[in-house]
Amino acid sequence: MRLKFTIAAAAAGILFASAAFAQDIKIALIAGKTGPLEAYAKQTEAGFMMGLEYLTKGTMAVDGRKINVIVKDDQLKADLAKTLLEQAYNDDNVDLAIGTTSSAAALAMLPVAEENGKVLIVEPAVADAITGEKWNRFIFRTARNSTQDAYGAAAAVPASGEVSIATLAQDYAFGKDGVAALKNALAEIRPNAKVVFEEYAPQNATDFTASAQRIFDALKDKPGKKIINIIWAGQHPLPKIADLKPERFGIEIAPGGNILPAMQIYKNYPGMEGAVYYYYAFPKNAMNDWLVAEHQKRYNAPPDFFTAGGFAAASAAVTAIQKAGGTDTEKLITAMEGMTFETPKGPMTFRKEDHQALQEMYHFKVKANGKDANDLLDLVATIPADKMPIPVRNKR
Repeated sequence: MRLKFTIAAAAAGILFASAAFAQDIKIALIAGKTGPLEAYAKQTEAGFMMGLEYLTKGTMAVDGRKINVIVKDDQLKADLAKTLLEQAYNDDNVDLAIGTTSSAAALAMLPVAEENGKVLIVEPAVADAITGEKWNRFIFRTARNSTQDAYGAAAAVPASGEVSIATLAQDYAFGKDGVAALKNALAEIRPNAKVVFEEYAPQNATDFTASAQRIFDALKDKPGKKIINIIWAGQHPLPKIADLKPERFGIEIAPGGNILPAMQIYKNYPGMEGAVYYYYAFPKNAMNDWLVAEHQKRYNAPPDFFTAGGFAAASAAVTAIQKAGGTDTEKLITAMEGMTFETPKGPMTFRKEDHQALQEMYHFKVKANGKDANDLLDLVATIPADKMPIPVRNKR
């Protein structure tokens, strides 16, 4: 009798262990799907799902465990983003989370990950503070940070001759971090260039006449090359600034990269140069080839800026789970620190000190005659990760 009981108990234990192992991998994807950055959020979601598909060869499973993605809309609101992440960890019992679109919302989410002892992969928010002074050990970021944007922009500035730069940025964490990072990057790799004026405008600004006049006044009498560097998310102010004819003062405009619909206005300004996180025609690797072909087939358009970011976050998650042998948080952290993983941009590596993904950027020039609406940019140079000495800003 005791033998039968022992055998039955052992069998039950095996079944229980098997069932536990076979439980779904739950991932929360939090994004600002309502509001002015809706397009960014939708691209992140599309890229994340396509990334999971590619990396699991269509099975949507890792090591026999199905992946269940729970999508939540934080509406770009910091308080809501915080609440949704708390719900994801505690009510939905997710193993890890991805998010979010707004830097302010992402910053609100960071302590929630620490309080719950669960991994948060930040994508696509870029404020330096996320992997800087507000960082904690549960935070990993596949998105580039403001400093990586800044090093890209700095690398696109001529390396000789006097260069005076005025910045136009949004008046919140993204814009302010971006300007501070640009100043530091210029000092590091382009000491011949200086930011001589900073202009900040509301996120929803539509009239830039006063801002442009202040910028023109600050630059017009400077010797050498004069550049307006625009750091902006959402509806781009480039046409409004260009309509005020900065060229009459010898002033050029250098916009950052953006999503394709926003960059389509660039074609009116051929020869304009800047730096971009991703443009579908630049990376040359099998993963990007698949993404470009499949996205074109499914959406009748090439993949965009944040599509690649979502795909990268999926790659980080899948690679980490495989390397960790499951979803235990401490094993994930151990696996992810220093981990290199493939993305449509090529390999990224999570730096051990702050979990920021080190990655390439691209120096572009606007084409004179693209073959269609999305054929916009020529590659001037790939800026390797090791040529961007991103400082570690946390207190680990």
